[in-house]
Amino acid sequence: MNISIVIPLLNEDESLKELHEWILKIMNENNFSYEVIFIDDGSTDQSWHVIEQLTQQNPNVKAIRFLKNFGKSQALHAGFAKAQGDVVITMDADLQDNPEEIPELYNMIMQENFDLVSGWKKKRYDAVVSKNLPSKLFNWAARKTSGVQLNDFNCGLKAYKNLVIKNIEVSGEMHRYIPVLAKNAGFSKIGEKVVKHQARKYGETKFGMERFINGFLDLITIWFLSRFGKRPMHLFGAWGVVMFMIGFSTAGYIGISKLYRLYNDLPYDLVTNSPYFYISLTTMIIGTQLFLAGFLGELILRSKNASENYKIASELNLK
Repeated sequence: MNISIVIPLLNEDESLKELHEWILKIMNENNFSYEVIFIDDGSTDQSWHVIEQLTQQNPNVKAIRFLKNFGKSQALHAGFAKAQGDVVITMDADLQDNPEEIPELYNMIMQENFDLVSGWKKKRYDAVVSKNLPSKLFNWAARKTSGVQLNDFNCGLKAYKNLVIKNIEVSGEMHRYIPVLAKNAGFSKIGEKVVKHQARKYGETKFGMERFINGFLDLITIWFLSRFGKRPMHLFGAWGVVMFMIGFSTAGYIGISKLYRLYNDLPYDLVTNSPYFYISLTTMIIGTQLFLAGFLGELILRSKNASENYKIASELNLK
């Protein structure tokens, strides 16, 4: 099969038939073998009813329905698990992603050997203040933090090799950072293509300003996991040792200072009267806790199945 098109959706009953007809037209014009996988993320309108009709009309249409709204990342994860095409295309169901981009995205994966190609909505039809400007700031921060040089991380229109989507796990709100997840998994050839952005035709956006706040928090999470997820001791252990040594040195200085004053019959105070004694004690305790956190993290990693620590690209003559 050439292409799997994975489409997560929430309350998009007005656009589904038109989107299906548009995709079908492109698939037939290019003689692609394909499947379209709709993932209904707990819609409360007639979306599932429309999808049932489409599956009866077109055997290449498949569908998954969640019991409730779990989020776009979980919808994509479910779709990726079922996708069988050599190239997997993701797109939104609101008609803002243009299916006419699919053939070129497919060729970039198959002919130019990209692992992943992300769409770039260079010209947008969103409100400048509420979405466009925050999106630019968000993408700038994502580029600087992740090292993946994309202009539009949040574009729903992306193309992947099947191998890529089978070797990454999209959870939480990490759908924005699939290119970063792919890079961390060892897929380095990540490209970008300017795509047409359509104005929303039906309904209204499901995302508000809170998505940017959540996006930045997720960015911190994925940065931390990519740098220290496999070696937590490198962060917690190092800071723990530094803090413990600072506290220990300070406490040692206080003790030696008192002994010196005692030996030379100089006036002195009780060690416990010095605020630095409590500061040094607190610092040593925090340092010990950080070190133990890193140590426990290492134990947890080593208790996992070893096969979860790496991904195999291919095998030859193995049974």
